[in-house]
Amino acid sequence: MAESPLVHDWNEAEPRPAPPHPFELLDETLRDGLQSPSVVHPSLEDKLELLEHMRAVGIQAVNVGMPGSSGRLRDDAIALCRHIRDHKLPLAPVASSRTLPGDIERVAEVVQASGQPLTVCTFIGSSPLRQRAEGWDLDFLLRTCESALGFAVRQGLEVAFVTEDTVRTPPQTLEPLFRMAVRSGARSLVLCDTVGHATPAGAASLVRWTCQLVARLGVNVTVEWHGHNDRGLALSSSLAALEAGAHRIHGCGLGLGERVGNTSMDLLLLNLKLLGWVRQDMSGLVSYVRKVSQACQVPIPFNYPLAGGDAFRTSTGVHAAAIIKSLKQGDTWLADRVYSGVPASECGLTQRIELGPASGMSNVRYWLESRQLPADEALCARILDAAKRSDRILTEEQLHHLVREHLRGLAPRSNAGSPR
Repeated sequence: MAESPLVHDWNEAEPRPAPPHPFELLDETLRDGLQSPSVVHPSLEDKLELLEHMRAVGIQAVNVGMPGSSGRLRDDAIALCRHIRDHKLPLAPVASSRTLPGDIERVAEVVQASGQPLTVCTFIGSSPLRQRAEGWDLDFLLRTCESALGFAVRQGLEVAFVTEDTVRTPPQTLEPLFRMAVRSGARSLVLCDTVGHATPAGAASLVRWTCQLVARLGVNVTVEWHGHNDRGLALSSSLAALEAGAHRIHGCGLGLGERVGNTSMDLLLLNLKLLGWVRQDMSGLVSYVRKVSQACQVPIPFNYPLAGGDAFRTSTGVHAAAIIKSLKQGDTWLADRVYSGVPASECGLTQRIELGPASGMSNVRYWLESRQLPADEALCARILDAAKRSDRILTEEQLHHLVREHLRGLAPRSNAGSPR
């Protein structure tokens, strides 16, 4: 948020400088986002449109799916990669794969068919919980992963090694796995909070430990963070992971994903902008969220930050009066901030004043004047009385009906039929 003598920002009491290292954002909407039990799988046309929205908001990488899961997903991944190639989109594609040669071959087929290089994110569960459930041990993990990563490298793929449930895996398991991955040719280590267990402190600790291990190994390997939101901490944990040294953060539009979802990509971008860590234009961010909602047929909650219907909407008299006074001073900067922690105008939106039971006369006058309707005392009183007696916000149709009724009552009556 812009500096101003009007804002004493307690957030700056302990400053959070931008991470000193370059970082990127990877959009998982078209892979992990579609694992939500409530979404509808988008058409290919919708997926292609989503690529354009990702480009518009400055996302650098995209997961094009898991080609080994089905023929449709393989074909869609090919089409998405061709679109990226043909339109020269600044999006680095990745595809997910189990640590199985068959899955990895499907990813290689996508590269061959599209002519677009991509990274294979090959994953396996690493935590003791997963090992117990599967009947695995560390030797099995090392053998399986070393074979799979070597196979992927021989296919000419760049490799990211993904450990599921990393946040609940002890270092005595992670260190040999990561050493093996680096030795086998992995260019990135992806740390996963698969079940949304991590707190911000836990995320930061894991990322720092991994970065220190990479430094000791003396290799050029990046560290990525993939978070889920089961405890409602995905966004804050992702920011903590970024500060701790992560080079790439994953997220999904509208926070979609398995169970309660992933880190919200749109809210991550919004907060990176407000922190001053990125500088890209955010005017397309709401359009991105709406496209995700439409493509996946998932409604945007009314109280969802930024893109929700109530994000910049108020009917409360005191709040509305302060916004209206700011606007009458010609100070849109002030109007955007006096009752909002997110400047609507920076995201291509405006403050909205409504009328309901908690409204005051300033709401009524503003509503009428902004629609170039007469704001005489009788009409204002009539509308305010209706708002106070209502149990919810009055709709535009109800308000215009009140105006029409009032104006009809003021019209001169015809003399036809009057007594002589």
